[in-house]
Amino acid sequence: MGTRYTYIARHRARGAVRPVAIAIVAIVAALAASSWFLIVRPYRQQMQLDAGGAPSVPASGKAAPAEAAPANLQALDVNQLLNEASKALKAQRYLSPAGNNAFEFYLRVLAKQPDNPVATSALRETFPFAASDAEQAVNSRNFDEAQREIDLLAKADPANYTLTILRSKLDAQRKLANQQEQQAQDQQKAAQLAAQKAATEKQEAAKQAEQLQAQQALAAEQAKTRQQKPAEQPQQAAQPQAQAASADTAGAQDSSAVLLKAVQARYPTAALRTGQGGWVLVGFTVTTDGTTSNVHVIDAQPRHVFDRAATEAIDHYRFKPAMRDGNPVESTSQQKIEFSTGR
Repeated sequence: MGTRYTYIARHRARGAVRPVAIAIVAIVAALAASSWFLIVRPYRQQMQLDAGGAPSVPASGKAAPAEAAPANLQALDVNQLLNEASKALKAQRYLSPAGNNAFEFYLRVLAKQPDNPVATSALRETFPFAASDAEQAVNSRNFDEAQREIDLLAKADPANYTLTILRSKLDAQRKLANQQEQQAQDQQKAAQLAAQKAATEKQEAAKQAEQLQAQQALAAEQAKTRQQKPAEQPQQAAQPQAQAASADTAGAQDSSAVLLKAVQARYPTAALRTGQGGWVLVGFTVTTDGTTSNVHVIDAQPRHVFDRAATEAIDHYRFKPAMRDGNPVESTSQQKIEFSTGR
């Protein structure tokens, strides 16, 4: 009875082992297939690359120094061109320099043998890496070189959609560069106009300061002359001398209005933008408190361009009022204000 149970137990154990064995076999088969795709196949592709074929993965590491291009490309046969193309691939010279890169060598091979499998396969498999180089040329704004590389890619695969993307990026970068250049020119022009305006304002302020200084010097000289006249006259009787002194004192108390504060006229924006200049002759009344009133345009060239700016400036002028018998009185005056961009 015990022997029978032992037999049954062994039989069941064997039945349980079979699924485990099947699973192990499946795992081994999967590992073998993976080894083929991950180890054996890449190794064969690398061997093909060393023999002059095309790489299936991008080369890593720093590119080797470029070799000199063959002296006479037209005289090279297919095998020599393939050899030069293989050297260019190993040095990662996909599209540059011009005349000494893998794509041009392979295209020359196809020109001699249109159905050459090595050149056809190499151009197809290296296209993504070459397109990356062309994109770098676009991003660095080396537009002429980028256009040359894109044209070279188009000779290898004119229907590749990557070319559409590269051309769009190149066009966008060119437009952006043009916009930035235009903005720089506009900023430079605005800076020049601002500098010219500042120079004009400085010259006008200096001119007005000179005029004010001249007016003050003239007034001081007139006052000094009036004060010296009594001493130059012959001495007479006491009463005539007193009368003359009184008259001289009254004369010294008579004077014209003197400009104390001038205001720079604001240059109209439209005229400044177009570089237009002109002048305005303004008439006005100096009141007894030194302010201006009745400000009006007498003449202007051109009319109605600088009138408002000139009258607004005169409105802010301040004077020492005219004096008569020692008392401030109103007086009329004129002022010509010139506008110039300095061009």
